Amino acid sequence: MKSDIRVMTSGAFTAAYRALIPQLELLSGRKMATLTTSIGTGENSIPNRLKRGEVADLVIVADTVLKNFIEEGWVLAESYRPLVRSVIAMAVRAGAPAPDIGSVEALKRTLINAESIAYSASVSGQYLTEELYQRLGIAEQAVGKSRLIGGGERVGAVLARGEAEIGFQQLSELLPVPGIAHITPLPPEVQKISVFSAGIAASAAHPKIAQTLINFLTSPDAAGAIRQSGLEPVGNQGDNS
Repeated sequence: MKSDIRVMTSGAFTAAYRALIPQLELLSGRKMATLTTSIGTGENSIPNRLKRGEVADLVIVADTVLKNFIEEGWVLAESYRPLVRSVIAMAVRAGAPAPDIGSVEALKRTLINAESIAYSASVSGQYLTEELYQRLGIAEQAVGKSRLIGGGERVGAVLARGEAEIGFQQLSELLPVPGIAHITPLPPEVQKISVFSAGIAASAAHPKIAQTLINFLTSPDAAGAIRQSGLEPVGNQGDNS
């Protein structure tokens, strides 16, 4: 019996990956075993699982994170491939009024006036709390009412339960979540575009198949599902700007 292809992906690429599973399985002739759909936190995070030597074939995470994995020897350098560009968006619970974040000043007012703010443990949350608040000059007002959503849970799920007034995550992570609305990208002037990239884990059982799948994910055949998920394909030119 053929063993499965083991996949670890952060949340930003999850919707696109799930939409492409039938094609990935047809191409590889094997089932996809989805080990995680979040970078995670603590002992169950992707970095700690790779550090422990957990077997994985395909790893898809933020570009800066993947490059760190390569430096640590957890991902094969020659397999590195940028996949998509991703933007950060804000959302609220379905039925709530639409907050105005159409300009930098409007975003600043919305953040100051919000009673609670949810953010992810990934690159979007790091940007929000470590850069954007400071850039807007509202760190003192915003940090104390901001809540880190860890453990692989989506920010959108917390919003849908009414446990935070507004929340921020990659657009592609918010779009599939039921019970939320007014999913709006940050204003261009303060938007952070992140690249998410793929690589083959050093522990991979099927490195050749994993490389074939990476080649497919950067091909025009995968671009439609990627765009539909709220991401923009980087393509196969090696552009990771």
